[in-house]
Amino acid sequence: MNVACLTIKELTEVVGGGITPRMVRHYHELGLLPQPQRSPSNYRLYTEQDVMRLKRIVALKQQGFQLNHIRHILELEPEADTNHHLIAQLQQQYRAVIQQIVQLRQTASALEGLLGRDRHCQIMQAEVLAHLKLLDVETQTGLGDLAKLWSGLDAEVHTHSEVFTESLQNLLPDLSNRSEIEQHLISQLVLACGDVSLVSFVRMSQDAIAASRDALAAGCEIVVDIPTIAAALDQTRLAHLGCRITTLIDNPHITTATEAELEFWQHQQWRQKLEQVSLGCIFIIGYAPSVLLEVCNAIHQQKIQPSLVIGMPIGFSHAPAAKRQLTQQKSSFITIEGTIGGGLLAATTLNSLVESLIAKPDCHCYLGKS
Repeated sequence: MNVACLTIKELTEVVGGGITPRMVRHYHELGLLPQPQRSPSNYRLYTEQDVMRLKRIVALKQQGFQLNHIRHILELEPEADTNHHLIAQLQQQYRAVIQQIVQLRQTASALEGLLGRDRHCQIMQAEVLAHLKLLDVETQTGLGDLAKLWSGLDAEVHTHSEVFTESLQNLLPDLSNRSEIEQHLISQLVLACGDVSLVSFVRMSQDAIAASRDALAAGCEIVVDIPTIAAALDQTRLAHLGCRITTLIDNPHITTATEAELEFWQHQQWRQKLEQVSLGCIFIIGYAPSVLLEVCNAIHQQKIQPSLVIGMPIGFSHAPAAKRQLTQQKSSFITIEGTIGGGLLAATTLNSLVESLIAKPDCHCYLGKS
């Protein structure tokens, strides 16, 4: 296809992203796209520069920019300095989104402080309830007023230990479409990090629960990326099942994601060790994104065949990409979308699966659940 003279239909096919000829004509009207040259038959003809500009528009729209803002961005930045200005604009947009998240998190924290109270901590005084009905927790003023109530509402926390399960009842979203084992797993993950919004980011293959139970019941090998995860696993229950733990990067001095990532990249021995894991093992990756990327690659090349991959590494570019690759594999998986992750969440996932298997070995609630 000659990019020097594309028709409007060919332009939309090259750019993709759901762009239609009607949208292109609309962008012309708004001044987002310059008017193109015309053929002798009066057809619009587009150049490679038009393709690049339209791709820019699509990318900015996907980042949440409004059309009038996009036009302003395109007018201000020189064509030769596109990347610099685009990154600056994306940083500005990111900071704005983070500020919104912070404000919403403050509101959520206030609501959690009210809804997350177990039965013994719920003070049902008419005066307090009347005050709460008038309280606007979505404003800074409301949050300030709410803080004044804590001393009264918190009076009962000194009389008993917290009942976590009861506290979660009013906070967790509806999980009735998930099996009992999945509900338990998700609850444990929320308790491990204290963030109820985590529920929306947990992803698992349809056969993940069944695969984990079969593998654990058979005494499979458990492979972790660094020693920190091994230390957080329920080794007593794993020993009861006959499961041995293997640490991939077997260096006791490696304790952070940064150290794990560098260690894996700098020493070929860990990649070789990865390919020597036993058939049907369970991988638990909570720190190094490159370990998960290598696991996905080894699975794709059929060098290893794990029963389950618990992929929850930390990172801002490689980790989300590795998790996306994991979800595209045929192997069973449990992961958390995006940058969220860590060794505690990864270990909690396996511990929850082990606990459920030992407590309810004959449970089949996960069958038929999506």
